Amino acid sequence: MKTITIDPVTRIEGHSKITIQLNDAGDVTDARFHVTQFRGFEKLVEGRPFQEMPAIMARICGICPVSHLIASAKACDQLLSIEIPPTAVMLRKIMNLAQMVQSHALSFFYLSSPDLLLGMDAPPDQRNVLGVLAANPELAQGGIAMRRFGQTIIEMLGGKRIHPGWIIPGGVSEPLTPEKREAILATIPAAREFMSKALVWFSGILDRYEDEIAHFANFPSLFMALVKPGKRLGMYDGALTVIDAEGREIDALENPRRYADMIGEAVEPDSYLKSPYYKPYGYPAGMFRVGPLARLNSVARCGTPLADKWLVRFQALPQEERWSSFHYHYARLIEMLYGVERIEALLNEPEILSTHVRAFAQPNSLEGVGISEAPRGTLLHHYKIGEDGRIKFANLIIATGNNNMAMNRGVLQAAREYIRGEEVRDGMLNRVEAVIRAFDPCLSCSTHAVGKMPLNVELRAPDGSLVRSITQG
Repeated sequence: MKTITIDPVTRIEGHSKITIQLNDAGDVTDARFHVTQFRGFEKLVEGRPFQEMPAIMARICGICPVSHLIASAKACDQLLSIEIPPTAVMLRKIMNLAQMVQSHALSFFYLSSPDLLLGMDAPPDQRNVLGVLAANPELAQGGIAMRRFGQTIIEMLGGKRIHPGWIIPGGVSEPLTPEKREAILATIPAAREFMSKALVWFSGILDRYEDEIAHFANFPSLFMALVKPGKRLGMYDGALTVIDAEGREIDALENPRRYADMIGEAVEPDSYLKSPYYKPYGYPAGMFRVGPLARLNSVARCGTPLADKWLVRFQALPQEERWSSFHYHYARLIEMLYGVERIEALLNEPEILSTHVRAFAQPNSLEGVGISEAPRGTLLHHYKIGEDGRIKFANLIIATGNNNMAMNRGVLQAAREYIRGEEVRDGMLNRVEAVIRAFDPCLSCSTHAVGKMPLNVELRAPDGSLVRSITQG
């Protein structure tokens, strides 16, 4: 038995490794994705006043703090047993969409476009955003601009780009000013134009990646996402919906507090990442996927003109092809275009400048659950408080965790396809890593290592002796 270890996996947010087991004939027998960092926020927050939870929970992640702000605030809204002002809902949605755009831009243009533009077998020192800039300046500069687009909106609304405290229990802390509204609207046309061009470019290169589409976590599975009435895309609200591989709805949960009837959580000894599953099917048969691919496989329309046109093209792909996690990239770009269009529509709502953006109340319930869609998929925060308003219990189901079983199965599928014998080429290993990058996992708490990271891969014989070692970075 031989073991290949990829430690760490590169161009993702956080720290992890992949182990690949080969038998004496050189065939892959197993592969595992291990998350090697620990997140203990569920225990750290016990005893804190519930009003602090959104700001504390935003510190879980430096990449997607807004997602945790929103899920946490929605859970706190339930503790207050209130309906927040409509303008506050719209403003939360705008920040959530801006977060989705900037995070998708980081994933696609910074982390994955080097593989897609330069090729999976390109030299490792070229597979980065600087390599993209040299090969296609318009694509790289546009991707950077899209991340800035989302971050700037977050900063305008919340006062800073990372860990804004603007989303609070009961609504938001400040209304939108006319000046900020006009400033954001002025950036919409360029963002919309670039995203339309990016989708044309991406759809034009798909023929070059038929093999990767066939082997990048391409298998039937359940999908889970928030879906609004009329099978519309739900980023902030909607019913928690599970569909099967053929697109048939098998469950829809309207009451977030009943999530435990739908979702179970398993723990494996080789990873700090939990493995949620669809409880009625059991573990591991209840494996499901979340995120852009799951969302676009679950809906009939996005709800904006240009995104809906691209959704029609996406859903015209053969159903078996839409199982491929390679198409997280396609779905990610469509969602970015949707985000730009939807932000514009919300900014043009008549009540968007209303100053009534917060409802005040004391705790009226001892339990609250908030569910929203983060860039990487469905995110859930569940809190219980005592009579003094302090947290007694917290459970978090993170989007990346929801994809854990699918990522492991995808790594095994790709490893069996691309790893052969003792000859370990960089392109082989990069394809295995690229499966994980397609899911865009976010593994860190509040610190991240993004871009080129050191990579050491060792191939060892059954007696433990080193057969070959590859080091980069």
